[in-house]
Amino acid sequence: MHEQFWHQKWEKDEIGFHEGEVNRFLYEYFNVLKLAAGARVFVPLCGKTRDIAWLLDNGMRVVGVELSEHAIKQLFAELNLEPKVESLADGLHYTSANIDIFVANIFSLNSELLGEVDAIYDRGALVALPEGIRTRYAQMLPIITNNAPQLVVTYNYEQSQYSGPPFALPEPEIERLYASIYALKKLASRQETEGFAKGIDVENAVWLLGS
Repeated sequence: MHEQFWHQKWEKDEIGFHEGEVNRFLYEYFNVLKLAAGARVFVPLCGKTRDIAWLLDNGMRVVGVELSEHAIKQLFAELNLEPKVESLADGLHYTSANIDIFVANIFSLNSELLGEVDAIYDRGALVALPEGIRTRYAQMLPIITNNAPQLVVTYNYEQSQYSGPPFALPEPEIERLYASIYALKKLASRQETEGFAKGIDVENAVWLLGS
């Protein structure tokens, strides 16, 4: 998807992909990451997800990246935080207590800019990317986070029934992207017939990618 696609979605408030509440897999399975209080969690393509508030409330520090400044302004307003905003070579950096968000293309990040990452929580990034970009993303992410473990939320359905995003990610695709780097474990899955594609059977799953 081109950058303008996502900018237009946010500017027109066409954000059906935004969950108005905390993702259930996050609060049910986040503890499998076994993170200490104050650990720093990377949330790629974060939008204004309510999951960030949950992570902060549970003692985590959060770093995110998002193309749309419109989304990040809403995020900080909903968190009741007044951010400090700095210009970067390829975007903006919003910071406040225990949270910093890069308003930028994720591929402009590197390990030095991103800083320490103890874990990755990927609810909306991998599923948002078409195959070619998805492969590039999956190759880059371990490099800039020093192979930090991941909690990844996916969907699987018959791709011909819905064009995406979110895109279908069957198990062989997860294995293709990550099996050479991580040990993969599907923690749970649920079948859904309502949601982003009404009438389509969808498997919503959560994965642990670890060592």
